[in-house]
Amino acid sequence: MRVRRLPAVLFFLGSVAVFGQSAGLPPAEADAKARLENSPRHGEWVTIDAGAGDKVDAWVVYPERSDRAPVVLVVHEIFGLSDWVRAVTDQLAAEGFIAIAPDLISGKAPGGKGSRAVGPDDARTLIAGLDPSEIVRRLNATAKYATSLPAARPRFAVVGFCWGGGVSFSYATEQPGLSAAVVFYGVAPSAQALSRIKAPVLGLYGGNDERVDATVGPAAEEMKKLGESFQYQMFAGAGHAFMRAQAGQSGANRRAAEQAWPRAIGFLKQNLSSGTSSVSPRDVEIGLLQTTRCGHIL
Repeated sequence: MRVRRLPAVLFFLGSVAVFGQSAGLPPAEADAKARLENSPRHGEWVTIDAGAGDKVDAWVVYPERSDRAPVVLVVHEIFGLSDWVRAVTDQLAAEGFIAIAPDLISGKAPGGKGSRAVGPDDARTLIAGLDPSEIVRRLNATAKYATSLPAARPRFAVVGFCWGGGVSFSYATEQPGLSAAVVFYGVAPSAQALSRIKAPVLGLYGGNDERVDATVGPAAEEMKKLGESFQYQMFAGAGHAFMRAQAGQSGANRRAAEQAWPRAIGFLKQNLSSGTSSVSPRDVEIGLLQTTRCGHIL
């Protein structure tokens, strides 16, 4: 069946009609560990050669399907690669993607360790010291690894949350092989960086998150000038991190999660589900070499 691209204003309803309901929501933070322990899907830790003598640890989860699957990179919050982010990765696999979450502070913790060796406060400090070009290089290496898996198709997107949402948006300005980017409550890149964007972007924001929301309107205006695709939605009453803190804001966070997640899944499937692709692992490798300038990743 040929899927027609829907106008932005109709996309949410269209995504339900064309792709069906999502497989369910990711858990709230308190339920993440139990969700991981009871998942029927195969998840494992892998170590990826990120070039320049660097290695990055990543959590990868495989979907239960008989054909090859597209890839979704998951960029963690400023608190590091937590159980909650791993549970989100598992939920993306439930939707049919090979989902992989790189630990972007791999090797930065004491003893050359990463997120599993530090608490949230220390993770914040380590993330603040990351070099933007290193982030891009590690994401490119993760994409190359995942799209080269025998079970993978050579198409990939990125999803990020909080700090990782800003990284997701900025990565779309740096990796020409990217098929789509989903930004959960992350700040937008500068206008100059947006001029390099090629992939369609979906932004999902809490209405009570002014620090982040203040960057959305200018980005939308710039993307319109550039003729690039940027859909976004703000959920009234919801705060920052509404996907993780689903009990917050007197129920508004849960309502936002229930609307935002299916829209994100529909957007990913729309942009990753075509039968053929011009993107190959080699294209990802070329992207790795071309992104040394690096944009504004917060």
